Amino acid sequence: MSVESVFPALEPLLPRVSKPVQYVGGELNATVKDWDAAAVRWALMYPDAYEVGLPNQGVMILYEVLNEQPDVLAERTYAVWPDLEALMREHGVPQFTVDGHRPVGEFDLFGVSFATELGYTNMLNALDLAGIPVHAADRTEDHPIVVAGGHAAFNPEPVAAFVDAAVLGDGEEAVLEITDIVRRWKAEGRPGGRDEVLTRLAETGGVYVPRFYDVEYLPDGRIQRVVPNRERVPYRVFKRTTMDLDAWPYPKQPLVPLAESVHERMSVEIFRGCTRGCRFCQAGMITRPVRERSIEGIGAMVQRGLEATGFEEVGLLSLSSADHSEIAEVTKGLADRYEGTNTSLSLPSTRVDAFNIDLANELSRNGRRSGLTFAPEGGSERIRRVINKMVSEEDLIRTVSAAFKAGWRQVKLYFMCGLPTETDDDVLQIAEMAKNVIRAGREVSGRKDIRCTISIGGFVPKPHTPFQWAPQCDPDTVDDRLRKLREAVNSDRALGRNIGMRYHDGKPSLVEGLLSRGDRRIGHVIERVWREGGRFDGWSEHFSYQRWVDAAAAELEPLGVDLAWFTTREREELEVLPWDHLDSGLDKEWLWADWQDALDEREQDDCRWTPCFDCGVCPAMGTDIEVGPSGRALLPISPVGKGSPVLNPALAKR
Repeated sequence: MSVESVFPALEPLLPRVSKPVQYVGGELNATVKDWDAAAVRWALMYPDAYEVGLPNQGVMILYEVLNEQPDVLAERTYAVWPDLEALMREHGVPQFTVDGHRPVGEFDLFGVSFATELGYTNMLNALDLAGIPVHAADRTEDHPIVVAGGHAAFNPEPVAAFVDAAVLGDGEEAVLEITDIVRRWKAEGRPGGRDEVLTRLAETGGVYVPRFYDVEYLPDGRIQRVVPNRERVPYRVFKRTTMDLDAWPYPKQPLVPLAESVHERMSVEIFRGCTRGCRFCQAGMITRPVRERSIEGIGAMVQRGLEATGFEEVGLLSLSSADHSEIAEVTKGLADRYEGTNTSLSLPSTRVDAFNIDLANELSRNGRRSGLTFAPEGGSERIRRVINKMVSEEDLIRTVSAAFKAGWRQVKLYFMCGLPTETDDDVLQIAEMAKNVIRAGREVSGRKDIRCTISIGGFVPKPHTPFQWAPQCDPDTVDDRLRKLREAVNSDRALGRNIGMRYHDGKPSLVEGLLSRGDRRIGHVIERVWREGGRFDGWSEHFSYQRWVDAAAAELEPLGVDLAWFTTREREELEVLPWDHLDSGLDKEWLWADWQDALDEREQDDCRWTPCFDCGVCPAMGTDIEVGPSGRALLPISPVGKGSPVLNPALAKR
C-alpha cells in the first residue's frame, strides 16, 4: 500500500521557519523510488541539522549501496530545527524524509549514524516526531526496526533502551545482510513477529540487539557481568570490516546540497584505519586494520564524482591522509590530470611527520593556497609521549619553516586540554610553541604577516582505547588551564597579536564523557534531558550544561552513582566495562598494557612499518594490513562529454 507524501501539509509551514530549503529535497543525485516496488524500505538519519548531515560520507555511502538494490528503497532524514519542530507538533506533521517526504514511521528500518554521542537527544526527538515509541520495548512489528551505527555505536549501552539493534564497524556489507534478513522475514509472513526478526539479526554475530542481554551490577555500582538471556544469541558481537575498498567505490554519485553545508566539496576516502596508535583516538583504534584504496580506484572515484557533481574541490579523506603509501603519486597524478581546470585538491588531515613541501605544492598547483593545518595534540614533549603522538617541536618548526619559506602565511595547530597526567605546564607550552612558529615564520620569510591559530578541544576518554580506564579532567580545571594559556599567549604582544586562539569550555566535554563511557543507566538521563527540551547538544547555542547536571543528579543518585562516577573516576584493570561484550578486535589486555605504557611515558611505534605489537585486530578479524606501494601511476583521463565540469588538461588549454 502506497504511503503518501507529507509535503502538502509541510509546505505551508516552510515560509515560517529558518532555512526552509533544507527540508525540500531534490538534490542533484538524490533518489526517489517507487514505494510499492520495494520489498524493504530504509530511512537513514544523521542526527543533526541538514548542513552537517548531508555531507556525511557514511550515510551517503549506505544511501547509494541500498538504492542500487532493485527491490530496496532508502531515503534520508535529518534533525529538524526547533522552529519547525514546534510547527510540526502543532499541525500533526510527522518526522519525514527529504527525498519523498514520506513519514519515517512507515519504513521497515530506521538507521541512525552516530559520529558523536551528542546526537542522542536528536534521535529521541526524531523517534517521537515519527510516532515511533521512544522505548524499544514498546514497539510492535508495525514499527521500524531502529538500528544504530557509526563510531558511537561501539558503546550503544546509553541508548540501549531506545535502539533495537546496533552495528559495529563498516556498514556497506552489513546493511545488505540486514536487508536480506528483513526481506525473507517479510516474505514468510513475519513469523514470530518483531522478536523473531531481531533474533535472526542477532544470531549472525554481527548485529547487537540490547534487549537480548541482561546487565547485572555489583553493590558498588560497577557491572558484574553482561549475559545473553536467550539461545541463538552470541556472548560477544563482532565488528564489521570491509576489506577490499576498491570493490566498494562509493559514493559513485555524491549528493550536492541545496543549502549551505559544512563541507562544500566532493570527497574520496583514500584509506580506512590507522596504525599510528594515538592513545586518545577512538577512530584510529576501532577502524584497524589499515586498508588502502588503490591509486586507480582513487582516480576513478575522483573522475566519476566530479562529473556527477560539478564540485571544484576534491577532499582526499582518511584519518591521516598523508600516510597513504602512495600519497605522492596520488596527489601528483591528480594534479597533473586536472592542471588547467578549476579543480583543487585538499588533505583535511595531515601529520607533521608525513608532510612535505612537494606534497603541499601538488595540492596547491591550481592556485588555491589556503592555510596549513597540523595536530600536535599536546603542548609538551612529555604529554606527547603519554598520548603516543610522536612529533617533536623541532619537526613542527622545520615543517612550518619550509612552508613559510615557500610562500604560505598561515598555519593552524590543533591541541587537546585535559589529557591524562596533564599539568598546567603541559598546556602552557602550547603558547611557547605557537610563538616559536611565528618567530620561525618571520625569520625565513622576512615578513610580519605570519599567522598561527591554536584550536583546543577538551579531551574525552573513549571506549576501545588505552584511555578507556582514565579519569576525565573536570571542567573547572580545563577552564582554568585555558585561561592561563590565553594569558601566556597575550604576555608578548609583539607575537601574541599574530596568534589566534579558539577553544570550548570543558563542560560539553564532560557530558560527552558521560555518554561515551556510560552504561544503560545513562539512558534515564538522556531521556530526561530530551523531555526537558534538550536538542542539538553539539551546538553551543542549544547546549545546556545545567540541564545535564540536574538530570544526572535526579536519575543517577537514586541508583547509587553520579556524574563524577561515570566521568572523573579512574577505572581498575579488572572492572567489567559496559562495552566489553562488543568486540572491536582489540585485545583488552593489550589496551591495558598500552595504558600502563602511557603512564610510564613510553611511545609505541606504527605497526604498519614495524613488527606486530599484538593488538589483536588482525587475527581476531582474520584480516591483515593492506597497503601498497603498487608501483602504478595515475593515467590521464580521456576527454569527457561536452558540458562536463571535468576537462582533459589538453582541452583546457585550447
